[in-house]
Amino acid sequence: MAPLLSVRDLTITRPPPSSTPILSSVSLDLSPGEILIVRGSSGSGKSTLLKCIAELNIYQSGTITLHGTTAREMEGGVPGWRVRVGYVPQRSSLLPGTPQDFLRTIKEFKARKQSKGDGEGEGKEPMDLAQEWGIEKVLWTREWSTLSGGEAQRIALAIAVGIGGAEVLLLDEPTSALDEETMKKVEKSLVEMLPRREGQSSNSSSPRYGTGPKALIWITHSPEQADRVGTRSIDITRE
Repeated sequence: MAPLLSVRDLTITRPPPSSTPILSSVSLDLSPGEILIVRGSSGSGKSTLLKCIAELNIYQSGTITLHGTTAREMEGGVPGWRVRVGYVPQRSSLLPGTPQDFLRTIKEFKARKQSKGDGEGEGKEPMDLAQEWGIEKVLWTREWSTLSGGEAQRIALAIAVGIGGAEVLLLDEPTSALDEETMKKVEKSLVEMLPRREGQSSNSSSPRYGTGPKALIWITHSPEQADRVGTRSIDITRE
């Protein structure tokens, strides 16, 4: 089976006079149903890797494809790529306005896409999903900057999962600000939303969120979490 997403020989270096590598010839494949854990020492470029895959960071060389197509070859170009490959940063509190404003903007953009016949189906309503994770709806009307780290993380995740359209989600320590009980609730939801992998037991539950993501790339510093949610892992620490 052809991979859903592929990265080949991705290299990014710091600007002169340093010119030292941040990432050097990183390659990976991601198939439907997988949760790929990205490991690496502090400063090894884990977050930079996710930003490159999301086409939010410039890289010097390498190729990134979704279904064998690069962002520039894809219909809709880089903006279309960013709809299909969603990035959830570790900290969302730097966003302007409120989560409700942000969600409204995304829904308006998605409605325009659907009117042109190139949109995706609906996922689960983000506010309802976030409520399953302990986020009351009143919090959606507060400024991002006033939310706690855990509140912002859960809302950003709920939007990414619930809005539909993304085939791959890139998660940068998505539960780092959560207590253990809430973290495991979120983990369970994220694992259950994925389609079954090839060869996985037919007794496994069907995806919960219809048009939700097909695979995840997940950064975590917790070996225990990696063991709970990951299907496999890569280590990008430079020797």
